[in-house]
Parts: sequence; structure tokens; C-alpha cells
Amino acid sequence: MGVRLVTWNVLHGCSPDDGRVDPGRFAAAVRALDADVLALQEVDRGQERSGGADLAGIAAEAMGADDHRFAAALVGPPGAWSAAPDEDRAGGPGDAAADATAALPATAPERIEALVDPSPREPAYGVALISRLPVLSWRAVRVPPLPRPMPLLVGRPLHPAVVHDEPRVAVAARVATDDGEVTVATTHLSFIPGWNLVQLRRLVRALDREVGPGPLVLTGDLNTGPRRAAWVSGLTGLAAGPTFPAAQPRAQLDHVLGRQVRASDGEVRHLPVSDHRALGVTLRRA
Repeated sequence: MGVRLVTWNVLHGCSPDDGRVDPGRFAAAVRALDADVLALQEVDRGQERSGGADLAGIAAEAMGADDHRFAAALVGPPGAWSAAPDEDRAGGPGDAAADATAALPATAPERIEALVDPSPREPAYGVALISRLPVLSWRAVRVPPLPRPMPLLVGRPLHPAVVHDEPRVAVAARVATDDGEVTVATTHLSFIPGWNLVQLRRLVRALDREVGPGPLVLTGDLNTGPRRAAWVSGLTGLAAGPTFPAAQPRAQLDHVLGRQVRASDGEVRHLPVSDHRALGVTLRRA
């Protein structure tokens, strides 16, 4: 048997149809995916707009999952949030990665940290991994934002604006499968063209330093297309199909990339939650 893996940007559990966050509707959508490992982005924890819900915890319960972790990129309410402080980033540096990115520019290094405690604290927003399979270890990788404002065309209709990037985070799990161990990671990268590719390259390099040359699967909303995602990461695209916007998708922003794994049964799912479709695949070690 293979491992059913699904990645999904959940728009903090909101349905574009009515603008509401309904925990029951979100849980039902998660159950419908029937994933062994579920990677989520744009995840709220303790936010008023989501009814104070712990969306990662709801997803874990809906899946009947043995383990899950939430990694905060931002804390506080929308409009007043800031980078996740040290105490929300988990339990300190990972013992296998005291300096995970020594080869990267010292001005904006990535950091790998042990990820221990999934319990709610202050309101936060980030990414999550949920697993029905045994997890041997967890890590969080901090990915720096672009350090300066950037002029972009935004909105509908398009208009010029100066935008500020946000801190980004990835969460990674070393999962025990019937075929052996596989490291699975998920992230949500910058919306700023070009900088998201810098983040992707640095993230893969940081993960390589942590997990070595073994099997690796990187998932998430990378805010870029499949060709660039595969080229920059050096990984193979394992699932294809437009995922955004959910109602009439025109672009694939969500990805499952990997090495030393085989993929089958790729599927794009339209669910009654989020402005992204979910992307699923069955994985086996190569």
C-alpha cells in the first residue's frame, strides 16, 4: 500500500460561497480527502475570524490522526500581527541542526528548530502537517521575508501598490511508512515573484542539511507554476493540475515535489472550503 498525501491551502477554513468559517464543514471536507498525511497552509489557530478554532486540531480529529503539528508564521490578529516570537516557534534548535544554513547569506539565514508542542497559545497563523502514520521527528524551518517593500500590481482590476512581505515557515515530519522513512514538509511561500523562488531554493537546501540525501517530499502553496517549482527545487513534480482559483482554476500554485519516491493516482479536489483546490497523490518509496 502507498501513502495518500494531500496538500491544501485552506483559506483559514473559510468558504468563498458564504464567507463563513464552519468547523463542521471544514472537518467534513478533511474527512472526504481520506489522507494518510495532510499538509495545510493558511491555517488559523485561536483567531476570532475562525471562531477561535484550532484548525490543525480539528483536521487531526477528523482524520483520526495519531499526530500533528502547527507552525506559526505570524501571531496576533489579522491587521495587527507580527512575526512569531521565539516562544511560539517551538522548543528551541534541533539537535541535528545547530547551524542548518551556514552556507546561506548571514543577513537572512533560515533556521531549523525542533517542533514539540501542538497546543494552542496566542492567536496565530501558519502551516500544519497531520499524520495517521507514526512520526519519528518534527522540525520547523524559518524562511525570511523579502527585507524591503516591493511595488507590485495587485487586485482586480490591477492597480499599483507597495507591498510588504511576510515571514514564512515550513513544518517537516520524518514519517515511518511500510516502505521506510520519508521526510514530508509543507510551506506557503511569498506572493512576490522571484523572491518565492529564492525561498524555495533555500528551503530545500536547509532540508537537505537536516535530512541528508534520503527520500524527501515538499508540498504546499509555492505561489509559482510547476516548471519553475521543479527547476528551482531540483525535485520532481509528482502531481499536476490547476488548483487556483477553486471555482474555475487557471493556475497550479499548489505542489507535491519529491525525490526517491514514486507517485500515482494524482487528483485535484474541489471542496466547499477555500479558494484553492486540494492536490492529492499516492506515494511509495522508489
